[in-house]
Amino acid sequence: MESLVCTGCRREVDGRLWQARCPECGEPLEVTAPPGGTVRDGAPLLERFANFLPARSLGLHDPAAVLTLGEGNTPLLPLETIGKRIGLPRLLVKVEGANPTGSFKDRGSVAGVQRARALGFRAVGTVSTGNMASSMAAYAARAGMRGVVLVSATIPRAKLAPIAAYNPLLIGVEGDYGRLYHLSLELGPKLGVAFVNSDDPYRVEGQKTLALELWQQLRRQVPDAVVVPVSSGGHMAALLKGFRELYALGHIERLPRLIGVPAAGCGPIAAAYRLGSTVPVPWAEVRTIAKAIANPSPPSGRRLLQAARSGAPLHFLSVTDDEIMAAYWQLSQEEGIFAQPDAAAAVAAAHKLAESGVLRPDETVVAILTGHGTKDLTPLESNAPVRLRTCSLDELPGVLESAL
Repeated sequence: MESLVCTGCRREVDGRLWQARCPECGEPLEVTAPPGGTVRDGAPLLERFANFLPARSLGLHDPAAVLTLGEGNTPLLPLETIGKRIGLPRLLVKVEGANPTGSFKDRGSVAGVQRARALGFRAVGTVSTGNMASSMAAYAARAGMRGVVLVSATIPRAKLAPIAAYNPLLIGVEGDYGRLYHLSLELGPKLGVAFVNSDDPYRVEGQKTLALELWQQLRRQVPDAVVVPVSSGGHMAALLKGFRELYALGHIERLPRLIGVPAAGCGPIAAAYRLGSTVPVPWAEVRTIAKAIANPSPPSGRRLLQAARSGAPLHFLSVTDDEIMAAYWQLSQEEGIFAQPDAAAAVAAAHKLAESGVLRPDETVVAILTGHGTKDLTPLESNAPVRLRTCSLDELPGVLESAL
């Protein structure tokens, strides 16, 4: 059984138990580095990268027991129109909205639920603002387990339906969202619920497959920079872990720069980074359309900031709602890619970084589009550019000719 190591004090803890944070210092735990090996092309995600994952802990020895909904293998596409216009002709997007429930969260959910099932849990849960909730509920249903989803009581009703469709125990909780995360970790062991939250060590193992898949799709190379929306910090931490392990195993010669992108209306990690602090700046009021990347108390914030202070190639850049929405419309209207506003933040940041010279025209840059546009239809409710022309059948030929 693989062991777990604290990302803060580096204490090693028993990997046979379900735990997410260090009992000594409270920082997130992570699985020790894998042995590496071959990639099993054509297999489901966990089997495909089994040699780079904690195979024993996840119970990957029996292919018939490996959970999957067809996650991973998401498109890596060039943004030809946008890239040329902003001076990044080698700008690519990783379309994570093509995952089964429409977001990158499925990579972590499949691993977290697989681990919980291997340990004999009958219920799995999560604390989420939306995307992770529907993802966890889907994989719980697939595994034949009870799903438990804790959301903020203020979550828009439109976001509840995609979660409720999988019939989890769905509870809206009033109060501090950051406190809810820690309370779930306290209640889980008492109630027999494995809470797979944003920085759970096995969720991180699943999320790091994004780094492995980029390496695979780029013919065993890595990009110069990866631009990724950031909220709790678990996803960015997983990318860093994946690339670091590829480097340690000798598969790559350098680490790509990782640029985390929060919304300007809620950026505790980016604010701390600008100040040179290793502690996220407290964020009192969230003001952004990008709700999925608005976490005022990011549980992996300290982990990322300490890694940056220690020399990891991490950077952070906030983008405004206007910049996010400009990228949102450009992606759909110029590239045919419908992404949720939170995902479009990565392309908005790439534009700013190109303007400032941080990203250069000769570099390969990958922007992670974390979720599909259907995950948040709020921008379309009042701002969709609907231009409907009406005419009779007899008038149609003339209308078409005039318009074209």
